[in-house]
Amino acid sequence: MENLFRLVDQDQDFFQRKWTLVNGPVIVGAGPSGLATAACLKEQGVPFVVLERADCIASLWQKRTYDRLKLHLPKQFCQLPKLPFPEDFPEYPTKRQFIDYLESYAKHFDINPKFNECVQSARYDETSGFWRVKTIVTSGSNKTEFEYVCRSLVVATGENAECVLPDIEGLSEFGGEVIHACDYKSGEKFKGQKVLVVGCGNSGMEVSLDLCNHNASPSMVVRSSVHVLPREIFGKSTFELAVLMMKWLPLWLVDKLMLILAWLVLGNIEKYGLNRPSTGPLELKNTKGKTPVLDIGALEKIRSGDINVVPGIKRFSRGQVELVNGEKFDIDSVVLATGYRSNVPSWLQEGEFFSKNGYPKASFPHGWKGKAGLYAAGFTRRGLSGASSDAMRIAQDIA
Repeated sequence: MENLFRLVDQDQDFFQRKWTLVNGPVIVGAGPSGLATAACLKEQGVPFVVLERADCIASLWQKRTYDRLKLHLPKQFCQLPKLPFPEDFPEYPTKRQFIDYLESYAKHFDINPKFNECVQSARYDETSGFWRVKTIVTSGSNKTEFEYVCRSLVVATGENAECVLPDIEGLSEFGGEVIHACDYKSGEKFKGQKVLVVGCGNSGMEVSLDLCNHNASPSMVVRSSVHVLPREIFGKSTFELAVLMMKWLPLWLVDKLMLILAWLVLGNIEKYGLNRPSTGPLELKNTKGKTPVLDIGALEKIRSGDINVVPGIKRFSRGQVELVNGEKFDIDSVVLATGYRSNVPSWLQEGEFFSKNGYPKASFPHGWKGKAGLYAAGFTRRGLSGASSDAMRIAQDIA
């Protein structure tokens, strides 16, 4: 209590603002990482507050994903702590099924985030020993400033908080529709169009495949090397197989075996303009966070020529694109499958634990805990299983 008085003494406007003292951590973000952390804290009997800038849980999944999306990994690697997926869910749940699971998860653990509450800043007050989290609450056209004072802060805004929009010469002069993959729902409205898909990760591949299935003509820009693996090898999940091998073999050997198996199943993909990186798929994921593409049918369309693979872009002009190899062709629309990034640096006033790119400086498995009650959930570059692991550690530590 004495520390709280110190806080009031040094900030004369403190009582003029709306504020609340949280007897437990503030969790920023109500996606899978925030929900998992909240559930684990609930099990430990620790009170908390979850802040979410959108009007729903898991807003990335609900508002910024395409209709055909399914989980890329088997469900046992994607479930959150303390509550498995329903048994009747398929091995690769659909987007709708995953959202239903998350909503039932929040209900099961009685997690009630404060929606439409966007964190503007969070900083640690050394004098008082409290975190000060300032937010703006939106209710219709009204906006209210609010402040939370707490001992612990859990950053659970994730690796995909903001979409990355590249600055490509002439894009503003192109004239046709340009959208980021986060706004792409279905290829239905692109029927009969020539569509340039910029990016060749899982999103780029799936958007290109979806466009094909809706009778559009996609060209996919492959600017750098990419690992493409089959989603399953001889009826077994590729990821599951890798996890199994990692128990007994060193990472470099697992990478080599994965590439041999991928070659047996997919053949030589380099002749289609898909060059593999020199670093193995698992090592690349661990060091750079670059996820290998798990093929669910796009490669077949590339082989048949229904998806045209093209090199990097030099510039856009009216209704046209020029590639780095000098080739020019007409296009109707552009989908930017150029990925996402963390937004932590825009609001967290702290320079020791998080780096400028919005990720913890310490590598896995040490990137979940900072100093002075600061925690990070869901920044392991290991998907939902990494977020679950963070959540359990954080809750135990706080409890």
